[in-house]
Amino acid sequence: MKLAAALVVSSTLFAASTDPVIIDTDCGGDDLMAIAFLLARRDVRIEAVTIANGVAHVRPGAENVLRLLELAGRGDVPVYLGQEAPLGGHAEFPEIWRKGADAPVGTQAVQHAPQKEPAAEYLAARLRQHGRPFRILALGPLTNLGEALERTPEGLRDIEVTIMGGALYTPGNLGDGGYFQTDNKTAEWNLYVDPAAAKRVFESGAKIRLIPLDATNQVQIDAALMKALRKARTPLGKYVSAILKQHRDQIREGIYFAWDPLAAVAMIEPGVVEERPRAIDVRQAAPEEGRTAEMTGYPPNASVALSADAEGFRKIFLRAFTRAGSPGGGP
Repeated sequence: MKLAAALVVSSTLFAASTDPVIIDTDCGGDDLMAIAFLLARRDVRIEAVTIANGVAHVRPGAENVLRLLELAGRGDVPVYLGQEAPLGGHAEFPEIWRKGADAPVGTQAVQHAPQKEPAAEYLAARLRQHGRPFRILALGPLTNLGEALERTPEGLRDIEVTIMGGALYTPGNLGDGGYFQTDNKTAEWNLYVDPAAAKRVFESGAKIRLIPLDATNQVQIDAALMKALRKARTPLGKYVSAILKQHRDQIREGIYFAWDPLAAVAMIEPGVVEERPRAIDVRQAAPEEGRTAEMTGYPPNASVALSADAEGFRKIFLRAFTRAGSPGGGP
């Protein structure tokens, strides 16, 4: 780790913020639920969405985000496309997952097109605008942020970045479902796909809140939550319910968790997780490429969620879609 870039962080640095949010996403079903949650909150202003290559391919993923923004009445939010490959290597999610994530979600007509400016160029330019504070929610591989740092190496310093990814004291998830055969038992998918970009972000001096599998594994999406969301009568509530219906087999098996939704909730309601400062290195070499490893003797560079309040998450998440007066809420 570059000591000059290390930043001592703790949960106390993540005070309640009204700064706008840039969402960097690879457009899986849980990504879309997380974005729907933020769209349903009147206290969150989404400034832009950048699309990363990950569980969905970039263009079909962008189409699903544009549909969701139209559904929420936020077609004004610009969407930027990232590159179709990681900064380093050739890792990618299992093809069967990618095919599912590429499929259209919802029937909303898309009235807007992605911006012509590439995601990394947009992010780099935005990072140079020091007088306009914002925060980032990163829900997929960190390729776009890593590429932006090539253009603006100091750009993320002191920027609040909430990342869903990694696994510290729990096994990785590359073998989940048996679709991917690997000797790597330590990495989580988002950081495994582009460990070079992830390492660059963790060495950037950003104020990182990391939501790893250690926390998300404690927040199972179960039949009760699925049933509660089926009662939602609003467009965003029905949208999330439809996504969960697509994953009902995994929910019944008890293997579907609130990965990206927990990160979105924790960004604006940090009390839903318990964080500890840690010095994190992202390993680059096999068989641990993408592993988020704790280093001793170094100053912390991330505030890491090691546990989560499952019931607290459930209440906050559901309230966004049922609270009177919210964009996704009740009448």
